[in-house]
Amino acid sequence: MMTARNVLTPEALAMMDVIARTGSFAAAARELGKVPSALTYNVRQLEDALDVLLFDRRSRQAKLTAAGEELLNEGRRLLEQVDAVANRVKRVATGWETQLTIAVDGAISRVTLFEICEAFFALKADGADPERSGPGTRLRLRTEILAGTWEALISGQADLAIGVGADRTPPAGIQTQQLGVMPFVFAVAPHHPLAAATHVITDTELMHHRAVAVADSAQRLAPLTVNLLPGQDVLTVSTMSAKIEALLRCMGCGFVPEQMVRDHIAAGHLVAKPVQRPPLNARMSYAWRSAPTGSAARKPQLGLALRWWLDQLESPATRQALLERHGRRIPLGSI
Repeated sequence: MMTARNVLTPEALAMMDVIARTGSFAAAARELGKVPSALTYNVRQLEDALDVLLFDRRSRQAKLTAAGEELLNEGRRLLEQVDAVANRVKRVATGWETQLTIAVDGAISRVTLFEICEAFFALKADGADPERSGPGTRLRLRTEILAGTWEALISGQADLAIGVGADRTPPAGIQTQQLGVMPFVFAVAPHHPLAAATHVITDTELMHHRAVAVADSAQRLAPLTVNLLPGQDVLTVSTMSAKIEALLRCMGCGFVPEQMVRDHIAAGHLVAKPVQRPPLNARMSYAWRSAPTGSAARKPQLGLALRWWLDQLESPATRQALLERHGRRIPLGSI
């Protein structure tokens, strides 16, 4: 006895699509190069295996029942997935990764990041269907904080990490390149008690005011703590944007990337104040797992998608934009 799994083949689903599109078994048979009786037999096999009627026998035309409509809709979706799988297999064979995961520090410009993603999706992959844009590699973006960006790469959860600390020595098998320097400023709301200070603020003074901090997203590596004083009251949030929101609401004080709050400072929504401790200028890099060499050269080399991203990051303008362009939708090519 034929089962649903046996009869629900790509050929049978394609046949249903042709019958529905042409409106009759005779027209579908001519298009498929078969006799109408062969199509009728195949449809009956489907109906027997599924125990449903797919076509209304009272109509002279090939009119689908509700069950037939459902099979047609789902069949078309399944055929698209089959084609997609075949295309992905071809792309893997030509060097394009099925998926590329990128870990991005929370201080990196999302405007620039998504512009690079747009450029990636606009690629035409060699050997791919010319009607389909992009190489077909699925992008997965992860937002990480401090050591969490390193951890995502080292643990194999990411293929590329953008915004890792340049002061950390990379482990074996990891390559890094400099991204640039991100200056930080100490900022408070204009109605915060420290906003009225006319002198350089000391650590002793800071101790009496709540700090706003972004939690390190690392789960296994030792989490980093930056510019927090022992015993200081702290409001901890999960993202840099949440930290800035807390500062705007006068819920604390803290160090933030100057470029991310430049507009708020210019508008008077935040005030930058000098502090006693040395200025924080974070040196940032990007990192990726290197291609194997020597005896391991038989292993896969860098995928084409990762190579493309590394090529973009070689541009000084792109690296600068990733550090500086926060909230400004300026075409990347104009930088």
